[in-house]
Amino acid sequence: MKKKIIIIVVICLLVAAGTLSYLFYTGSGKKVAEKIGIAKAAKVAAPAAAPQAKGNAGSMPGMDMGQPAAAAPSGEEAPTVEIPTDKQELIGLKTVKAVIKPLQKVIRTVGRIEYDEKKLATANTKIEGWIEKLYVDYTGRYVKKGEPLAEVYSPELVATQKEFLNTLRWASQGKEVKDERVSMLLTKDAAVILEAAKERLRLWDISEEQINQIEKTGKPVRTLTIYSPVSGFVIQKMAVQGMRVMPGEKLFDVADLSTVWIVSDIYEYELPLIKVGQMARISLSYFPGKEFSSRVDYVYPSLAGDTRTAKARFTIPNPEGVLKPQMFTNVEIKINLGSRLAIPTAAVIDTGVRQIVYVDKGEGNFEPREVVPGLRSEDMVEIIRGLKAGEMVAASANFLIDSEAQLKGVAPLPIKRK
Repeated sequence: MKKKIIIIVVICLLVAAGTLSYLFYTGSGKKVAEKIGIAKAAKVAAPAAAPQAKGNAGSMPGMDMGQPAAAAPSGEEAPTVEIPTDKQELIGLKTVKAVIKPLQKVIRTVGRIEYDEKKLATANTKIEGWIEKLYVDYTGRYVKKGEPLAEVYSPELVATQKEFLNTLRWASQGKEVKDERVSMLLTKDAAVILEAAKERLRLWDISEEQINQIEKTGKPVRTLTIYSPVSGFVIQKMAVQGMRVMPGEKLFDVADLSTVWIVSDIYEYELPLIKVGQMARISLSYFPGKEFSSRVDYVYPSLAGDTRTAKARFTIPNPEGVLKPQMFTNVEIKINLGSRLAIPTAAVIDTGVRQIVYVDKGEGNFEPREVVPGLRSEDMVEIIRGLKAGEMVAASANFLIDSEAQLKGVAPLPIKRK
């Protein structure tokens, strides 16, 4: 019985000694150890250990093995998120190199065919009268230059012609006066008045041929004939049979459609790229496969307030007359932007506040980095600041990398802005 009691006491002592040893060496019982004096004894014994000699391998100069080496003050370290290689293949991650390459931007917009304003003309009269005859009685008719449009009766015109004929008779009678001096004076005065009458007829658009005819026949012309000033289509007709017309009143508008304008809409943010002289390709859905080439003639100086667009104008020949005003066209302008540092557009994540790319640092580590984008082409974007040529960036699955970075609290360092 005594032997059993002794064995049990020995086992309990061994268990207690083992527990105290474990707590002491693991440090979890440090406070307990300090209370019983064990830690104090270790602390006193520690200085007795010989310091490691300077210059030994694996140590920093002037540092003891008993203390951790201090980090070098080399600036803030960029954070990274780790994506193992097997996971990269799983999510379809691809990287591309940031390179300096020539960029080309294509601006696609719509245009509308308009009349060439330089080839618009108006036919009117400079005298008061009434339309007695219409040669062109509907809108849309094609007329040639010099073709009669209408005849206008004007009492004032008839009176001026009679004055002209009377002056002619006076001039002829002056030559029959026997007194040479009086005859010369009458002839001279008659010539001046005659020239004034002719000039008045010319200012009323009476041609020299008509004036000569009046002078030859000795009879005034009853009506004034209005002729077309250009060859083209009558796009507006205000003249009606028998209506009264006043000086300067517009009777016909004639448009020459041998050339037409195309006016296209350019968005406000694209305006800095548009310059006079740039080439454009113009196509119409009405003529599949047919394209026209033209240059930018003019960029209008104002914006449309509702659409925030400006107008760019092109001129193209229309010898066959197939292009009709108010037709819609497709306009494509290619602009060379020069050589710039660029990456694919898909590589940039727009957070709404800043733009972020993930730079491949090797061994599955990706650094989130803020960049400043510039001009954009079809599928490339210029990087102004934040990247260097030759750096690799994630071009696909970067949203999955960004999600992993958000979960781990990895954020890009703020970019240094100028």
